[in-house]
Amino acid sequence: MRYLDMKRITCVFCAIFGLLSVNAEVKLPAFFSNGMVLQQQTTARLWGWSSKKNVTVTTSWDNKHYTAATNKDGRFEMSVTTPTAGGPYEITFNDGQQKRLSNILIGEVWICSGQSNMEMQMKGFKGQPVAGTTEELLNCKDEKIRFFTVKRNPKALYQNDVTGQWDSADAASVRDFSATAYYFGKSLKNYLDVPVGLIVTSYGGSSCEAWMAREWLEEDSIKAEWPKYYPEISFPITDGMVNKLHQRCPSALYNGQLKPLIGYAMRGVIWYQGEDNVPRYSYYAKLMKRMVDGWRSDWQQGEFPFYYCQIAPYDYSLIDWSGSQYLREQQLIAEKIISNSRMACLMDAGLEYGIHPRKKQEAGQRLALLALANTYQTKGLPDFATYANVEFQNDTAVVSFDRSKEWVYFENGKPTQGLYEIAGEDRVFHKAEAWISRNRLYMKSEKVKKPVAVRYAWKDWAQGDLMHDGLPVSSFRSDSW
Repeated sequence: MRYLDMKRITCVFCAIFGLLSVNAEVKLPAFFSNGMVLQQQTTARLWGWSSKKNVTVTTSWDNKHYTAATNKDGRFEMSVTTPTAGGPYEITFNDGQQKRLSNILIGEVWICSGQSNMEMQMKGFKGQPVAGTTEELLNCKDEKIRFFTVKRNPKALYQNDVTGQWDSADAASVRDFSATAYYFGKSLKNYLDVPVGLIVTSYGGSSCEAWMAREWLEEDSIKAEWPKYYPEISFPITDGMVNKLHQRCPSALYNGQLKPLIGYAMRGVIWYQGEDNVPRYSYYAKLMKRMVDGWRSDWQQGEFPFYYCQIAPYDYSLIDWSGSQYLREQQLIAEKIISNSRMACLMDAGLEYGIHPRKKQEAGQRLALLALANTYQTKGLPDFATYANVEFQNDTAVVSFDRSKEWVYFENGKPTQGLYEIAGEDRVFHKAEAWISRNRLYMKSEKVKKPVAVRYAWKDWAQGDLMHDGLPVSSFRSDSW
């Protein structure tokens, strides 16, 4: 009797499961949901899972139907053609049961990634506010600015989904959203007058290595460097390794927070990371290039734009580190070796006693300047001048700059003592007298009769005062000592 009862119960459960399978609707990644923004005028990939053999998608902007077969794992993928910016629209998924996504906008989509200075919300961190938040929250409501924040999720293995939701800009949502990304998106939306979608995947204190796939880190030129700093890490990565190192564990954030997003149609990437790599600055440019190359290869969208913030000045001795000027230099080098990339300088926007500077509006807007000028071909915007070379005329050094359409100048009318240095063949640097004439920076010191090298703001903390067209010039050195 018991056997027959158990058999009947099993049959009932099987029948219920069968009915659920018949009625089960399409499952989609979290970022394909109500309120999302899709990249305009492109072929956008959509994917998900179904227990049925085929899934049909209908897009309301053109009433086209697309059909894709599911593979052995139940996954399907298809590409749809998106129109010019507009909306709201709907997308319907049908595998026998309909799943409808509504309030979809078509516009410009950007991925926003990095560590704490990208993650830092408009409300700031405890005891670390973001400048101007109160005023911004009173004026931020905008249905055409939408964002999705990926929940922290370092993992040892590739993930196929993330946790998060799409929100439109209002006081409540903006308060909890990345300040840098928000100001970037707001600037784009206001200038381009199209909807903007921002997907933030970041983690405070994360290393560059954490955002890279295993195979990239195992390449000879990279593997020769990073294991010195992570002796406890070997591939394959285990959950135990991830649990011990979290956001610093190589590949952990690529696996858990980036891999699931790859393929979402977008215009480009903004990046604010580097502080965690200060102790490992020597190979950062090479590391960053390999990361960008890998992301581009994975996304299969060609050499999409990659704009990033140079880390802001800070007194790293407060955390027993030093040498962040070398990391800033590596970021300057990265701009030269990574195609379709540009760097936003923050030499005037740091905080001596805080690694999380308050001036996030400057960070976001300067990234937007780069995007508007270089991706959207907007004319008339200022550009960041960079050190080009130095010539020595007797006891005076003459420094020239690239991208210097307007004259360089001192922010306060005169140079800050100690920021400008000059050295002779003995390699001893001395404070230099500095002045500007005909778009050249001049330096000299009574203690250096025959100079061979110059430096500007070459220290962890410096309030940069050398400007060009309203924007700061990066710290630099002419030597390689």
